Amino acid sequence: MGRLEFLTIPAMLQASFKDYAKNQSLVFVGEENRSYAQLEIEVKKAALQLQSIGVKKGDKVAILSMNMPQWGIAFFAASVIGAVVVPILPDFHPNEIKNILTHAEVSVVYVSETLFSKLDTSADLTVIRIENFGVVSKTAFPVYEEIDASQFVYEKIEEQDLASIIYTSGTTGKSKGVMLTHKNIVWTAQQCWQIQNIVPTDRFLSVLPLSHTLENTLVLILPLKYGASVHYLQKPPVASVLLAALKVVRPTIMLIVPLIVEKIYKTKILPQINSKFITRILFKIPTFRKILHKVAGKKLYETFGGQLKFFGIGGAKLDDNVERFLMEAGFPLAIGYGMTESSPLLAGAGVGKTKFLSTGPAMPGVQLRIANADKVTGQGEIQAKGENVMLGYYKEPDITKETITEDGWLRTGDLGYFDQSGNLYIKGRIKNMIVGSSGENIYPEEIESVINRMEYVLESLVVQQKGKLVALVHLNMEELENKYQHAKSEAISFVNEKAEEILKEIQGKVNEELNKFSQIQRVVLQRNPFEKTPTQKIKRFLYYA
Repeated sequence: MGRLEFLTIPAMLQASFKDYAKNQSLVFVGEENRSYAQLEIEVKKAALQLQSIGVKKGDKVAILSMNMPQWGIAFFAASVIGAVVVPILPDFHPNEIKNILTHAEVSVVYVSETLFSKLDTSADLTVIRIENFGVVSKTAFPVYEEIDASQFVYEKIEEQDLASIIYTSGTTGKSKGVMLTHKNIVWTAQQCWQIQNIVPTDRFLSVLPLSHTLENTLVLILPLKYGASVHYLQKPPVASVLLAALKVVRPTIMLIVPLIVEKIYKTKILPQINSKFITRILFKIPTFRKILHKVAGKKLYETFGGQLKFFGIGGAKLDDNVERFLMEAGFPLAIGYGMTESSPLLAGAGVGKTKFLSTGPAMPGVQLRIANADKVTGQGEIQAKGENVMLGYYKEPDITKETITEDGWLRTGDLGYFDQSGNLYIKGRIKNMIVGSSGENIYPEEIESVINRMEYVLESLVVQQKGKLVALVHLNMEELENKYQHAKSEAISFVNEKAEEILKEIQGKVNEELNKFSQIQRVVLQRNPFEKTPTQKIKRFLYYA
């Protein structure tokens, strides 16, 4: 399929249904039971069902569901009749879900079996069980299986019509409804093709929540536009489930957040390198480190199915050591940067074009600028303009005015700068900035990046407590226990003692690499993993004293 002249979800679907009728579309891992022609029938039946319930153009339809083929069917069914989809993140608290449904004025909600208990059934809602499209209602509605798809007529949809309201789950704790148009979403997917060519034989493996913009645009709209297939897990993506799925699907394209690959590197690859004295020593020499990375990377590539041509990482900052490993291992790495408010992509570098620590240049068609740049460092707020920028926040005109400038630029709230080649570098969130005792600007993400390079560290968070910089550090206790298992008689106390020694060592090594005003005064063991957003960013506000 070439470039669409009319950028709406129904227009995209009609072209794909015609061009790729026999291709595999949305399926569970291991299944081959849904061609594009079959998907078309299912979407039309679900759309007719919504219309029979009374859903009209502009009405709000929510989806509260785990990832599955029916998620996409529900999304498209609402879209082709001009309804506005309100995707809800599965890990939202029932109170948050209730508030979103009320705030967005949702009339119908699709819900999966595992999340049904999170719904307030006393609310004035029509509930549809997404697995079989059964309507939970005392009123009789046409049975989904008996609906005649041939009776469906596409609603007239304009490019600037509202397609989705996505409530963000940010690191600050306040959810806002981001209004995205049909053009926002489809244009972004179309532009992504210039970063990575998608073909009908491509297989996407979906692991991130479809209710997040990253997965919604790049692992639903993008593959469907170009005739590829998307494969869904039937269980949560724990290691055993993911490994089995990788063997079956052998994906050509995957999009993940940093935490997944960081965990693999720090719990599997690095411990193996450090387990032998010779490899531990050789690893410190760049030439041998690259060889060791190449060997480990080849094994990891086979673990991922051996056919990956695009391994996209976004949603949060990737650990420096892990990024170096993927690049030296020859992995088909691609880095992206964006936000829900930009549908989501703003910048990205395709396979073979990544530059260490950079998110790459602006996405084709997007303008980026650095506002109020520091004359010395060139750093300032990253601002963006393009067809992917949201209409605004639903029912929040004041916050919208704060976020979109009078001349139409989206204020990202991120601090960054460009190199001479136009590659963008992210320094951190402006709101996370800590002001030092003498007025210095301290960016905790930069300190965390240094801490996370240290041995045994899985993740960290730097906060200010009583005027002092404190690092909360989550160590790989499993690796420590394995290393010191010979001390079984007093295993727990011995490992805890070693952990304290490691924390002191980390503080010393980290402070050697930092300027004076950024040095850590205290390091505290964070025993449990930090609570995170769906894109695995730490919910920083929960840890501020």
